[in-house]
Amino acid sequence: MTTIDTRPAPRTSSQGSRHEHSWATESRHATSAGHVVYVRCTACGSHRVDLQGHREMPPAPLTRVVGSAS
Repeated sequence: MTTIDTRPAPRTSSQGSRHEHSWATESRHATSAGHVVYVRCTACGSHRVDLQGHREMPPAPLTRVVGSAS
């Protein structure tokens, strides 16, 4: 017999669950501030816009995660 403290947490639907996004670049465009990179999560389809100011630096998010594919 298991107690409530040892039971696994109930799983929520995949639409409401959180996960680590795996971003894939959809397009990138040069601007005066650096490259604007449009990315999409390969798992859920969410989108985000990043800015890569310098070629040696990783992109930084400009927007929050928007939407998700159902």
